[in-house]
Amino acid sequence: MEIRGERECRDCGNRWSYYDTGSVTCPDCGSMHSVGVDEQRRLHTTSPVELDLTEARDLVDVEPLHRVADAAKEACREYVRKRGFVHGGDLRDLDDGYLAAAELMHAADAFGRAFQPSEAEELYFLELLRGADAGERPDPADVPESIRETRGLAAANAVREYGRDLRQWADDLDPAAEDALERLGDHVRRVRALGGDVEPRTGDALVAVARDVGAYCRNGDENALATATDRLDRLE
Repeated sequence: MEIRGERECRDCGNRWSYYDTGSVTCPDCGSMHSVGVDEQRRLHTTSPVELDLTEARDLVDVEPLHRVADAAKEACREYVRKRGFVHGGDLRDLDDGYLAAAELMHAADAFGRAFQPSEAEELYFLELLRGADAGERPDPADVPESIRETRGLAAANAVREYGRDLRQWADDLDPAAEDALERLGDHVRRVRALGGDVEPRTGDALVAVARDVGAYCRNGDENALATATDRLDRLE
């Protein structure tokens, strides 16, 4: 949505950024009587939220792992739901923190439903749980073949959401960016139709293309667009 991000409290006169707090309540006096004072409304699609996996990690040694998976899934779901990629009119990158949360959310779902997870699946889930809030994910080669769809689906969904925000942010995409996004969208739809069951490096390639297109749209980086086009050619 497009909003006036700078707010002023009508009771105490304090000013703050809604973009940073996500609240119209004054952080100084607690008053809910505030008004936007920016001259211009700016697109803002995200909320201030942190991925907190403390509860899930604390359960690892005391509860069955399917309960750990449930706690991790809920934490990641809440984080992904609130996150976007446009902050106060600025298009951000498709960051590792979002990707790790999305992958852990899908991995936790698969792990929680598994009747008897393999050792490789368990290690993969625990590795994600250990580092997701720091934006860390296992190497593509370490993703178990049996649940590789978790990586692919997480990547495809993340790229889809990033593309939606990018289109909202860009008033008028030039033909080169539009073509790259259309081609990327075709690959995303294919991966989602397969339930994410593709080589992990394929999902990572989709993410790389989205980042390249974002860099081109933000900064006019022709090299990034050329790299995105080359990646798309190799995917086809």
